[in-house]
Amino acid sequence: MSEARFRGDALFLIAGPCVLEDDALNLRVAEHLAKLADRVPGGIIFKASFDKANRSNAGAFRGPGLDEGLAALDRVRRATGLPVLTDVHLPEQCAPAAQVADVLQIPAFLCRQTDLLLAAGATGRPVNVKKGQWLHPEGMRGAVEKVREGFTAAGHKGSAQVAATERGSFFGYGDLVVDFRSLSRMRAACDAPVIFDATHSVQQPGKGVAGASGGAREFIPALTLAACAAGADGLFLETHPDPEHAPSDGPNMIPLEKLDALIERAVRVWEVARA
Repeated sequence: MSEARFRGDALFLIAGPCVLEDDALNLRVAEHLAKLADRVPGGIIFKASFDKANRSNAGAFRGPGLDEGLAALDRVRRATGLPVLTDVHLPEQCAPAAQVADVLQIPAFLCRQTDLLLAAGATGRPVNVKKGQWLHPEGMRGAVEKVREGFTAAGHKGSAQVAATERGSFFGYGDLVVDFRSLSRMRAACDAPVIFDATHSVQQPGKGVAGASGGAREFIPALTLAACAAGADGLFLETHPDPEHAPSDGPNMIPLEKLDALIERAVRVWEVARA
């Protein structure tokens, strides 16, 4: 099992396509990230979902499903050596996902689902919980405590690795804003590393074609650098070689060809801010 740790002493990156596609695409992105990893002090975790259970429309592409998706993630791990992360949506998905994934992620819409949080913690894997778009920073304390409770109840030794992710707050209908005070407030409330999701923070729910989510990816660099200056411990960036034709979240993903330059700038800003 590849090692994955949420660190507070070195900036780390969670990155990858929104949803698993074919092996060629998955490995193209993962191999690019593996080459970039040496330039990220805290390392890179590859992320991709086996199921996008919260799509806007019933007919939207959801992904390959649990079994096929976990097999695809395992191929990424073996080919690149990168630790891998995937979303879980149901308590019964946690144990099988943890057999392959190094990190489990709780989607923002599910951050208060007690049974899901307990089951994720019970696996003993690191868990990243995304803050609900409607939730204030201190409201994440309960979510993180549920993961820790599951970890302890399952008999694991030591302390659970839990991180909390800021991904923007609803601003009226169809838009999100980021209050960067949230990073320090959430870290204090949860006693956990905080991650900034720059790509979902520029999502525009329901403002895309046919009611799908839109996005304003041109703001990703500015928000990423601001988060590094504001004290984020890690970054979350969805990326794709061809976002315009990605099956999910294309409008708010950063093109893969632009990722390296942004991360190099982000690391410099993070290091200056921590000096």
